[in-house]
Amino acid sequence: MKIRNIQDEDFLRLSTNLNTWWGGRDMVDMLPRLFIHHFKNTSFIIEENGETIGFVIGFISPSNPHQAYIHFVGVNPKVRKRNIGRTLYQHFFQKVKEKGCTQVSCVTSPVNTASIKFHTKMGFTMKDGDVVMNGIPIHQNYDGLGQDRVVFVKPLETWSDTHY
Repeated sequence: MKIRNIQDEDFLRLSTNLNTWWGGRDMVDMLPRLFIHHFKNTSFIIEENGETIGFVIGFISPSNPHQAYIHFVGVNPKVRKRNIGRTLYQHFFQKVKEKGCTQVSCVTSPVNTASIKFHTKMGFTMKDGDVVMNGIPIHQNYDGLGQDRVVFVKPLETWSDTHY
């Protein structure tokens, strides 16, 4: 396996796989080219035998340079359960920590129970929301009308790649 910074030429390969990797959910609009073009210094792709098996798109907040944000992460369903997501997140944590970040945040959809479980296992905590459903704090209309989200934060002060 090889981790490298994402490049502009990776866009079409990633975007054509998104809906398939998400079991048919329409996800293409969630990852416009601008994220890859503008955040390649903090976004990474992992490959094995020339095939993309995962990626993470993240950036350092322009308004709060101590906070990093993970916008999108994807792992090819054929290689799930091999810690690809964990490896990408650890790589991202290390890189943004080296740039002075002390916290990482991200959001997910309340219906994405696998994502909620993954982020919790990675040491993220859920921020209090407007309502609680099935023990999950939900931020109603977070990304627009009817676009509820679960908001996660993780401090990096005590994180090191040896914790995992």
